[in-house]
Amino acid sequence: MKHNKKANPRILVVTPEITSLPAGMNNMGGCLRAKAGGLADVSASLVSALYRQGADVHVALPHYRRMFHIDVGKLISNELRVYMSNLHNSRIHLAEDRIFYYRDTVYSSYDSDSFLQALAFQREVINNIIPVVKPDLIHCNDWMTGLIPAAARRMGIPCLFTVHNIHTHKRTLAEIEDRGIDAAPFWQNLFFERQPFNYEESRNNNPVDFLASGIFASHFINTVSPTFLKEIVENYHDFVPESVRKEISGKFYAGCASGILNSPDEECDPETDEFLECRYNSTNHAAGKAVNKIAFQARTGLHVDQNAPLFFWPHRLDPVQKGCTLLADTLYEIVHRHWESNLQIAIVANGQYQQVFKDIIAFHNFYDRVTVCDFDEQLSRLGFAAADFMLMPSRFEPCGLPQMTCQYYGAIPVVHDTGGLHDTVNMFNDDGTQGNGIVFCNYDSYALRWAVDEAMRFYRRPAEWKNGVISRIMVEARKRFNHDVTAQEYIKIYESMLSRPLVVD
Repeated sequence: MKHNKKANPRILVVTPEITSLPAGMNNMGGCLRAKAGGLADVSASLVSALYRQGADVHVALPHYRRMFHIDVGKLISNELRVYMSNLHNSRIHLAEDRIFYYRDTVYSSYDSDSFLQALAFQREVINNIIPVVKPDLIHCNDWMTGLIPAAARRMGIPCLFTVHNIHTHKRTLAEIEDRGIDAAPFWQNLFFERQPFNYEESRNNNPVDFLASGIFASHFINTVSPTFLKEIVENYHDFVPESVRKEISGKFYAGCASGILNSPDEECDPETDEFLECRYNSTNHAAGKAVNKIAFQARTGLHVDQNAPLFFWPHRLDPVQKGCTLLADTLYEIVHRHWESNLQIAIVANGQYQQVFKDIIAFHNFYDRVTVCDFDEQLSRLGFAAADFMLMPSRFEPCGLPQMTCQYYGAIPVVHDTGGLHDTVNMFNDDGTQGNGIVFCNYDSYALRWAVDEAMRFYRRPAEWKNGVISRIMVEARKRFNHDVTAQEYIKIYESMLSRPLVVD
């Protein structure tokens, strides 16, 4: 394949989800929103930052018509011509397949359906989008793009592969090819369950590991935090598939792996957030947060008291990863230890452990002190603005965004020392001049209870001192955790892979 010869190298970002795209890339960019998790925010922020900095960046994503609120059947002929022109004369390239058109969510709860989606997406990228875009470099994300690096290597295009999560899927070459992807030219660049003897022998009975293939075939990889990369290489987590760990380790020891932290959504700014009762900044946060706390308490059924210390849980209730079992084990003790202070806990999250917390609340009649609500973006933003502390006792964390987002809003993170949490939260020193949160090392409910006690000790400090520390954290978070900082780290990798500047004036 002939590469683009423009002064600015052309980058193709391939992602199954995204929250928004810069208006300048295409006048449809604002409606192309499909989000399941942090990958959507990271993709949007990276593309926006690259575009702002003048990079020749293109994006490939599935055409989720329903989620994009586009009804092609209702478009009149002229509107349809404009619509199709917008699609084909832009930097946004939508993978077309009926499996995407009527979806309400990015991922399916059925394994077979997710597999078909992934193959349809990759088929369109390999067969149609790459030949049209003619990229100089391709940036893929997670297992749903795991076959593309192998095809890109065959085409002579360098590929960066970002590992956001360690989930993977396995399917045979026969199943892959039955969905329209001719893998014969690049099958030797894929990672199989066992060592393949030849193409024919492996086609029907030697499954391809999608995530391991993406890592194996790519020229460079990154995880979404430096510490999580180190934990994988050192075999710290027993849940990481051995194939994935070995391939990541191989890239790491070859000098072809790094960790790059994600950044919070740009819309998460208490000075401009439309979902807040009262907007504020680092200089007037005390008054602003008090107003938002009252509004949040009233909406969620908590006792309305602006002086009540409020702990906020904004991430999914996943007992395997997120540490909600620790909170459940010690919830009664935490509330009673700080009963006189009217300590409150607000959970705005979905997940299988939601009912466990509802049962605890009912059993102990904690209705005005502990609340559990389904996730809602507006309520979650208000929760960040209302909260004094944010709870994130994750067992493991590839990166995490709430521990950074809460600092934007002047809420103090209370976290377990792991993965991306280790890289973004440091324990306060005694005089409050350094550090930005409360960190506990042992993964158990006693350590979490200690961390809450430490948070309450911070809360009881003199208001003037405490407000000064929070102001410092808010200012530093904006400088340290932002999209341009993240984009610059990716640009460094791009330029290293291309051995030339990404943007030429």
